[in-house]
Amino acid sequence: MQQDTVVERELELKLVLSPERSIPVPARLTYRVDDPYAVHITFHVGSEHPVNWTFARELLVEGVFRPCGHGDVRIWPTKVDGQSVILMALSSPDGDALLEAPAAQLAAWLERALVTVEPGTESEQLGIDDGLARLLAPAAADDLWLSDPWPSDESLEGEV
Repeated sequence: MQQDTVVERELELKLVLSPERSIPVPARLTYRVDDPYAVHITFHVGSEHPVNWTFARELLVEGVFRPCGHGDVRIWPTKVDGQSVILMALSSPDGDALLEAPAAQLAAWLERALVTVEPGTESEQLGIDDGLARLLAPAAADDLWLSDPWPSDESLEGEV
């Protein structure tokens, strides 16, 4: 698997303003193999600067099936007008937002991300084990440090 693999999807979410009113918010869902534990969502909210959120992929996976999360990100499945949707409650110092995503489209993108890097194999993508092995591997110069270049500190009999 290449380290630059990216799974992206453009999706229209709804920003829920009240039980009766919501506005469409174009979003880009991104999953990157080089950041295997995270999902990234960029919201294009009509301003010059999009709003970016990053949170655990595992949180989104769980949130498709049952309510999860606390604090800044909470996710849960529900039905709105007979349609399956995923709700995401996001909180930041700048404010709170409740977003509604179509469950089938979100789940299809998430499934592609899970196939790209299977759950439980994320650390392999980071190369941590390989990096540690290289870091801890003995180098040729280590032999010099492992042999004792000085005689023993023990005094020979008769020396003063």
